[in-house]
Amino acid sequence: MSMSDDEVLNPSQEHQEFLRSVRRGKMVVRFTQLIILCVAFALWEILANMKVIDPFITSQPSRVLKTIIQLYQEGALFQHIGVTCWETIVGFVLGTFLGTIIAIILWWSEFLSKVAEPYLVILNSLPKIALGPVFIVWIGAGPAAIIVMTLAISLIVTIMEVLNGFLAIDQEKIKLVHTFGGKKYQVLAKVLLPASLPTIINALKINVGLSWVGVIVGEFLVSKSGLGYLIVYGGQVFKLDLVMTSVLILGVAAALMYQGVVILEKWLMKYRG
Repeated sequence: MSMSDDEVLNPSQEHQEFLRSVRRGKMVVRFTQLIILCVAFALWEILANMKVIDPFITSQPSRVLKTIIQLYQEGALFQHIGVTCWETIVGFVLGTFLGTIIAIILWWSEFLSKVAEPYLVILNSLPKIALGPVFIVWIGAGPAAIIVMTLAISLIVTIMEVLNGFLAIDQEKIKLVHTFGGKKYQVLAKVLLPASLPTIINALKINVGLSWVGVIVGEFLVSKSGLGYLIVYGGQVFKLDLVMTSVLILGVAAALMYQGVVILEKWLMKYRG
């Protein structure tokens, strides 16, 4: 039974109450998350002040805040954050774009898909972090090596995720397009890509974490700036406040990037609808 225009424009009281309950549920979840975060930081600070945990090793929120202020006053805070974020975004976009394109090519050619399958499995199982020094020798020390390191971690996962999404599409829909004389590129544009949008969005979410891992590992090996460099430098000179500050900034940046993907997902789903 379809809803009338009047019901759509003037939802019933039950429907309004349902929407209010959904909003209240979301607010409760957000509030609970905020409370957990505040309690965790408060306990961290209290236990460090009481010497239950060693603040030299674990640092504490007040010392982290002082370190952030110091980095800002030195003009280094946004420089290091900017370098890491730029490398991460470039690796994230390239990994998702190239992974989706290669997945389309493998879906298009069953022969190539069968040939590439064992290589994809092997490459996915390789410890990419161990290849970092190899990339540095091949490409040279610099941002390019870090971005390639990010691609090595995220690209294969994206290809396999998106390709599996393509292969899981209802074959009856594809046959229907062929029945009406549709070509393969029309199947791709009209059926495959729209139906695989949730899969591609899921690949984006996975790539958020993988891109940060790739960039930080690359910065561990070669960078002279960035949050990964600060972590390595802080560990070498035993400035563990700097290490914890960089880790927390990484957590915030990764969370913001993930929320960006969630916003993109909502916009695409609304546009698709």
